[in-house]
Amino acid sequence: MARFACPSYSSQLRIDLGALRANYRALADHAAPALCGAVVKADAYGLGAAKVAAALAREGCRIFFVAQLGEAFDVLDAVGIDSSIYILNGLDPGGEAACAEWGFVPVLNGRGQLDRWRAFARAAGKPLRAALQMDSGMSRLGLDLAALADLAQDRSFGEEISLCLLMTHLACADEPDRAANDAQLAQFGAARALFPDVPASIANSGGTFLSPDFHCDVVRAGIALYGARPGPQAPPLRPVVSLDARVIQIREIGEGTGVGYGLDYVADTRRRLATIGVGYADGWPRSLGGNGAAWLDGQRLPIVGRVSMDSLTIDISDLPPTALGEGDFVELLGPHQSLDDVARDAGTISYEILTRLGRRHARVHVEDQAAEIVAAGARI
Repeated sequence: MARFACPSYSSQLRIDLGALRANYRALADHAAPALCGAVVKADAYGLGAAKVAAALAREGCRIFFVAQLGEAFDVLDAVGIDSSIYILNGLDPGGEAACAEWGFVPVLNGRGQLDRWRAFARAAGKPLRAALQMDSGMSRLGLDLAALADLAQDRSFGEEISLCLLMTHLACADEPDRAANDAQLAQFGAARALFPDVPASIANSGGTFLSPDFHCDVVRAGIALYGARPGPQAPPLRPVVSLDARVIQIREIGEGTGVGYGLDYVADTRRRLATIGVGYADGWPRSLGGNGAAWLDGQRLPIVGRVSMDSLTIDISDLPPTALGEGDFVELLGPHQSLDDVARDAGTISYEILTRLGRRHARVHVEDQAAEIVAAGARI
């Protein structure tokens, strides 16, 4: 794998936009004839929302989902005027004017959001676009079936709101055998019957790989776009991210020597160690201490001792003495260690690993073999 040296930074996060686009094509083909939307909330899961959204728009994506109003502005210039940007969490009070002015689509999740958007539409004297979310069993966001039935009978609702999507969210899409999936689909089917002419969406990444009954009109691809498997039913996808970290120091320690905070690791023989310039401030979980690893040329290099804020220590005793030196890079994410591997070792999920990757990594967006290094929002 090519290295993109950046002397000012101790780690390099590589984002393969070509792989991202390939994953989008695979998901869109699988879900067809349903449309495939892209979830680019949380700065596109930490990978740079503007660049990710622009790459997906070039691939033909026209439906984008963010979580908050502010995130919609982050992708507005990247996606084009013929795209729709949905705000999954809806609007906080006072956000209605900006949302309407810029043409974003709020997902109305409760009575308060609904009433405020309707009132704003009445004041504007024209219907405003919106999506409605149903709570089909997750008990997180959304209106219940009775509330939706009332809206379906409310003639003024149709005069105030141009309803462009009815949606809900699956609680167990990553567990295809859970009965809850079919129960939620049945609940959502009852809601769809109330609004038969409105496009519908239930499937997130995991739901996209349940039966075609879950595809409805729009699937909302998130973590699968970025290369992680959203459940055992999903095929492998192309990895989008890789992370290399630089060696700060190499040392030898003797038998009985402790390493790191708390001296949790004590060498049982003479060992060679390398200290790496990545820690939990960079999003590398403390739980990987004694569990995780780095890699070099196919050789696993276990993390020994605790992960610190700015560094961690790996055992390189099995490497030839000249294989690794100060300033060289080791692999933390890449061909030998996927997001799913790291999440397993850390006792968490790939979503958390990806979204926690910190701002101190030099970010390298690669497309058509051209590399651009961007770190902390500034060109290097």
